[in-house]
Amino acid sequence: MLHRFLASLATLALLAACAPSHARPLVDVSVVDRDTGEWLSQHPHRGDVWVAGSPGHRYSVRLTNTTGERVLVVLSVDGVNAITGQTAHPSQAGYVLEPWQTTEINGWRKSMHDVAQFVFTDLGDSYAARTGRPRNVGVIGIAAFREARTYYPQYTPPPIARGRMEKRGEANDAAAAPADTSRGLAAEESMRQQSIGTGHGDREWAPTSRTGFERATRQPEQVSEVRYDDYRRLVALGVVPRRHGPIWRENAPSAFPGRFVADPPRYR
Repeated sequence: MLHRFLASLATLALLAACAPSHARPLVDVSVVDRDTGEWLSQHPHRGDVWVAGSPGHRYSVRLTNTTGERVLVVLSVDGVNAITGQTAHPSQAGYVLEPWQTTEINGWRKSMHDVAQFVFTDLGDSYAARTGRPRNVGVIGIAAFREARTYYPQYTPPPIARGRMEKRGEANDAAAAPADTSRGLAAEESMRQQSIGTGHGDREWAPTSRTGFERATRQPEQVSEVRYDDYRRLVALGVVPRRHGPIWRENAPSAFPGRFVADPPRYR
C-alpha cells in the first residue's frame, strides 16, 4: 500500500510539472472612468462580467500585457473595431503591446494623431447605433495574439500592426451585411434591453505609429468580453446589489451638515 501511495504522489507531481504555467490571460482588461479616475468594479454574473457605466462620463479601456513578449490586441467596442470603425473581427488591425506594457485606449481612432473619446451615452446616441449596428451595443471585447517571431521591445505608445488585416475586415463586413439585416428583430430587442452605449466624443491628442507583427496563430489565443450598462439596469438584472442608506450629493440641502453645535456670533 505504501508503494502504491508513493507511486500516486509521483504521478501527481509529474502531471503538475507538465501543466501549463501560463494560466493567466495574455492581456488583462479593465475599464476606467476618466471623469472620476476610478476603475469600474467588475461583477461576474451568469457567465458574463459586467461593469456599471455612468451616462455622460468618459472612459478608457485599460490593457495590460501579462507576458514577456509582444502581443497584438484587436479591440472591439459595441461590436465595432476601435481602430478601423468596421464591424469587428479578430483578423483586423489592432494595437501591439510591448512586454509587460500597460496602456489606456481612450477613444475611437480617427488618425495616427488623435481619437474621438469613448463616452457612456444614451443607446440611440452610441456610435454603433448611429451607424446602423445596434445589435452588439453594451460589450467591450478583445482578441489577443502572440507573435510568431522575437522582436526587441521599444517602449512607446502602442503602435498599430501594419498589414492586410483591413482588407480582410472589409470582406467580412460585406459577408455579414445580409445577416445583419435579417436579424433586425433581434437588434430591436437588444436596443429595448440595453440602456447605454459608447458615443463618439470630443477629439483628443493620442499619437501612435505603425509596426510589423506576424501572428503566431490564425485564431486568437484569448477572447475576452466585458459587458456594461448603467447602474439602475444592473440592479434590475441582479448583477449588482442595490445601494442602501442615504446617498450624499454635493451642493444639495442636508439636514445634518455639521457634526457639533458651533458658538453663535458675538454681539458687537
